[in-house]
Order: sequence, then structure tokens, then C-alpha cells
Amino acid sequence: MMNARKVVVDVLNEVFFKNSYSNISLNKALKNSNLASSDKALVTEIVYGTIKYKYTIDIILKKFIKVKFSKLDKIILNILRSSVYQIRYLDRIPDFAVVNEGVELAKKYSSLKSSKFVNGVLRNYIRNLDADFLSSRDKIKVIAFRYSFEPWMVNFFIKQYGIENIDKILSGLNSTPNVTVRVNLLRGSYDETFNKLQELGYDIEEGSICPEAIEIKRGSSIENNPLFLKGNFTVQDESAMLTVPCMEIENDMYVMDLCSAPGGKTTHISELSNNTGTVYAFDIHKNKLKLIEQNAERLGITNIKCDVMNASEYNEKFKGKADRILVDVPCSGLGIIKKKPEIKWNKSINDLKELCGLQEKILQNASKYLKKGGILLYSTCTLNKDENENNIKRFISSHNNFKIEDIFFGDVSNVNYDKYGVTILPNEHMDGFFMCKLRKLW
Repeated sequence: MMNARKVVVDVLNEVFFKNSYSNISLNKALKNSNLASSDKALVTEIVYGTIKYKYTIDIILKKFIKVKFSKLDKIILNILRSSVYQIRYLDRIPDFAVVNEGVELAKKYSSLKSSKFVNGVLRNYIRNLDADFLSSRDKIKVIAFRYSFEPWMVNFFIKQYGIENIDKILSGLNSTPNVTVRVNLLRGSYDETFNKLQELGYDIEEGSICPEAIEIKRGSSIENNPLFLKGNFTVQDESAMLTVPCMEIENDMYVMDLCSAPGGKTTHISELSNNTGTVYAFDIHKNKLKLIEQNAERLGITNIKCDVMNASEYNEKFKGKADRILVDVPCSGLGIIKKKPEIKWNKSINDLKELCGLQEKILQNASKYLKKGGILLYSTCTLNKDENENNIKRFISSHNNFKIEDIFFGDVSNVNYDKYGVTILPNEHMDGFFMCKLRKLW
């Protein structure tokens, strides 16, 4: 168990002090470890949980630590953070066991003095579990402490979606995501894949909205699953699965995906076109195109052409060429916090403002590549209305040759319909997402 706790602390150090992505650091650490599957699952839970609840945990720790965090040994700080997470949010690990593990870890990787410090802080916390750590009645601070979000982000969501939606949004972003897969109908029917997954011992259920979605509630790692290796499905959040069907893909079309890596939506276009026509997959990073090519090969797709292109720079040779265009723009990612909880801590209000200009450029260029009568689908995985509805408002006001077409997924509790697009609020099944369908009139 000591090795498992050391992996936790190492990953937290990478995320909190080196600005690493949690999923990349965690996957690398687990791959290089010799941990059993059960220990890997525990490490994953503690890592994501500690990152998710960092704001609340730090407020608690400051009640028992008199020195500034910047003066603490990084290993010791993250031992304390991960220990408080386990004591406060996990039921199955006894408090005394958490303390003992933390003390031994500090002793082995720091010093005897540090281990005594860890012991004192954690035992003091256990004696005061029911204390009022916040000592404030400020509405924003109370919500921020409860859900562990920076107050500016809580205030941001309230201003954009109203106080009546704040609990739904923040609890959705804090939920633990299950793996969701999209069935590749080029390889077999939905029922065939569903039944085979059950035969392999997976606890699964149908998706909430998308007819190709299967949610995996429990089961072994997907990457070694024989159905995955044969290309029967792709791992993708259900919110993201909903974009491509809105594009009205038909056989033998010329389709462009301007920001395509890692290729989940690109391959979906190919599947819905029955592997006909041509799907042009562009990305600014050449190394990321390999991911698309590898996915396409696994899925049995042959109609994708990958190339490097900066979507924010206009390319005259594509003018008026495309029947359909997908513009899944780079965004602030506020809708996928449950998968990348470090977004809570590495984004600022200024970061959100800076992206809109880039997104507008990409949308402007895409509009010129589209044929008359063609469809442009704009999407993001954020909940920032400036990157979503307001970008569409600005575009439509200066492009009277485009009209917004309706998207309707039914009367679903977490789907909000607006004249400028559709917002999917995050919940335990789906990420936060936005999409808008635009038709070129002339």
C-alpha cells in the first residue's frame, strides 16, 4: 500500500507544481508501477478526488498549519492533502490507517520531523471533524467550500446560468465519470456489441440520449478489451457523440473536421457516411494526427485524410469545397472538469476571455470553406456563454447568409435549448457541452 500512496503523491506533485495534466501523469505513473488492479483503482480515486476537492481541503489544512503552504515540503503538503481527502470523502479506509500511511510515507520520503508534523496535523483534524472550517455566511464562499470550486468560478456560473442551476452544475462537474463507448456500426450492430460486452462480464447500460452509446458502470480496463482492439467501439463521452449526427451526414460527402485530434468525432463522421466520400481531418499539431490514423485503422475506416493546418489561418484552396464542416474549437474546457479536475485550479477569468478571438477566427474561416446549402456544426466542451452562444450571436450578426437550425434531443432534464444553440449541463452520465447547427443559404 505504501507504493500506492507514493504514486498518489508523485502524481499530485506533477499536477499541482508542474502544471501537468492529471490523466496523462496518472496513466504514465500507473503504467510504470507494478501495482495490482485494485491498488490502481484506489490510486486513481485518491488522485482525482484530491485534485477535485483541493480548495476545500486547503481551507481545512490552514486551520491546523500556521506556516504558508509555499514554505512546506511539496511531498508533505500532498501527503496531507491526499490524507484529508481520504478521511473526509472516503468511507472504506479507517482514519487511523490513513494517518499511519501518511506518517510512514513522510518518514520514508522526507524526514522523521516531517512525519511527526503529519501525525500532529492529521490527528488534530480527526479530533475536529465537525468544526466550522469556513467561518463565513457569504453565499458564494459557502457554495465554493461545499463543492470545492474557487469563488470566482462559482460566481461566474451563477451569473451565466442563475442560482437555481448552480447545485446541478457543480454537482455534475464533481461527479465520478463512467466510461462511455460509441458502437462502431461498420463492425457490427449495437445489440451485438452490447451483448458481447455483457458476456465479457461488464456491467453496462444504454446511453441517456445517443442511440450508439453504451455506459460501462463496472468492468476491466477497456484498452485491452478484445472488442475495443477489433474496432467494435470508440471511447467517447455521450455529449460529444451527439454532435456528428446533427450534421446530417450522407454517403459520398466532402467533410472537413478543422480541429480533429484525437479523432473521436472524425471517425464518427466516417461511420455515419458508411466509409464513403472523403473526411479531411486537420490539426495544428502533426504528432496528434497519428492518433487519428491509429483510431481509423482500428475501426476499419479508410476515407479519412489527415493533414496539418492551422484552423485560425484562412486557406484559399478550400474555399466553397465542403458539404459539411465540424468546428470543435479549442476551448476553456469548463464542461469536462469531472474528467480533468485540475481545470478548476489552472484557469482564470482572463483565460476564458482570450479564447474567444481564436474561436471567432476559426468559425469565420470555416464559413468560407462551406458550399451553399452546407451545414457547419460549431461545438465546445465548455459552459462559458462567451465561447458558446455569444460567439454564435456575433457570427450571425455579420453573416446574413447563414441561419441557425434547430437541434432537438427530446425533453431531457440536463439539456437547455436556446435560439443560439444547445447546452448540455454536466451530470453523472454526460459532460457539459455546447453545439450550434448553421446552414449556409448562399
